[in-house]
Amino acid sequence: MRYDFLIETYRTERVKTLSVWSQIADTHMDTRLEPRARTPHEHMVHQCVSEDAWMRTMLDIAIPLPVLPERETRLTFLEHYAAAAAARLAMLEQRPEPWFEEETTFFDTRRSRAWVFTRRLTHSSHHRGQLTAYLRLWGQALYSTYGPSADTGGLFQYNAPVIYRYPSIERLLEAEARGGDFPPLPGPGIHSPTERP
Repeated sequence: MRYDFLIETYRTERVKTLSVWSQIADTHMDTRLEPRARTPHEHMVHQCVSEDAWMRTMLDIAIPLPVLPERETRLTFLEHYAAAAAARLAMLEQRPEPWFEEETTFFDTRRSRAWVFTRRLTHSSHHRGQLTAYLRLWGQALYSTYGPSADTGGLFQYNAPVIYRYPSIERLLEAEARGGDFPPLPGPGIHSPTERP
């Protein structure tokens, strides 16, 4: 199917979102780094609310789960988003190719579902990037999200490895329920972690 790549992208984007959320300390959930910025807690609320709204109203992907977890803790957000995203993924996997090409309402315009879904993916990525900036400002090491990070060996051209915190959502949820796993990170190595040293 021509749009399998979008479904596969969503499958992996769920892992990336949950991985970044798992790196937020419970003590930082309500930290506001700047008066106009969301707290991590508010980012998690926004991800759940906006993904539900886009999927339900623009993409006709309605799941039988509440928008937010009953209790709003870091762990319950991890568990709830994992379940909600899995339910949406299962529905997306059943959609035929023409469904992706049909037009839907995107705010005040009409676009194909493939176009809207692509925008949804980038919207989530944008907010995840904001949270990784928070982690850096707090002085935390970063596991890989898309590729190597300064903490996993620096740049790809120096053969830096990709080191994910968890190999799967199931492992992430199991580990976070007991306090989390922290695989060792090698740091940047001998080379600069940027193209402009």
